[in-house]
Amino acid sequence: MATDDPKTLVSTEWLGAHLKDPDLRILDGSWYLPGDGRDPKAEYDVAHIPGARFFDIDDISDSRSTLPHMVPTTEKFMSRLRAMGVGDGHQVVVYDGAGVFSAARVWWLFKLMGQQNIAVLDGGLPKWQAEDRPIEDMPPIIRDRHMTVRRQNHLVKDVTQVSAAAKLGDHTILDARAAARFRGDAPEPREGLRAGHIPGSRNMPYTELQNADGTMKDADALRAALQAAGADLSKPVITTCGSGISAAIINLALERIGKTDHALYDGSWAEWGASPTVPIATGDA
Repeated sequence: MATDDPKTLVSTEWLGAHLKDPDLRILDGSWYLPGDGRDPKAEYDVAHIPGARFFDIDDISDSRSTLPHMVPTTEKFMSRLRAMGVGDGHQVVVYDGAGVFSAARVWWLFKLMGQQNIAVLDGGLPKWQAEDRPIEDMPPIIRDRHMTVRRQNHLVKDVTQVSAAAKLGDHTILDARAAARFRGDAPEPREGLRAGHIPGSRNMPYTELQNADGTMKDADALRAALQAAGADLSKPVITTCGSGISAAIINLALERIGKTDHALYDGSWAEWGASPTVPIATGDA
């Protein structure tokens, strides 16, 4: 069970108790790989937590980039959230339909934009529904509210910064993908990408940070998982994955254990694996 913290992770019990708070805003941040065969917006339309707005990760992104769901401009983020009725003074809780998956990306994106009062729902919609808590199919009533954005550039890294970190060894780089993809034994779900990992990185599959029911492990178990992955937490951490979604689960885990000097490589393997100018490694770390 989550130790409730409205800045990182809250339990279904916490959300149930605060569901009618006037300044609570709930977001459905579900996103799935194309091969999963799931339509998150269609699922939201059928059933969502009362009052939830749908946060479209692919839409609230940089449409100028050829890479998937890259960080949007601050102006686009502000305008989209204002249109959703989410702004200054709100406590935000974000969930997804997998447990703790893409909601962590939305949490990280809010943090990048200088928003502190946002938490991921531990166990997500599956746990909420398993406990027979209320759901609805009605869209919420939207009341416009301004959002002040102060982008925290230290929380995101680009390919040049990650390449330098890999060469210098002054950061711990943690890859959230499954072990077979990290080693280069399994093909990438996106076409045209080389197989393998960033040289010097460590494999921290995001599933190792979770319990069997899709909730996040407690702080002691998170530290043990990171230690087992060979993570040197005396250094700043850069997280990476396939396209910057599951990497954020590691960022959330790091925040849960009190480590704050971490950033996410937004392009992740969708960028690194497609670039002929950066090196790759295969096999175990």
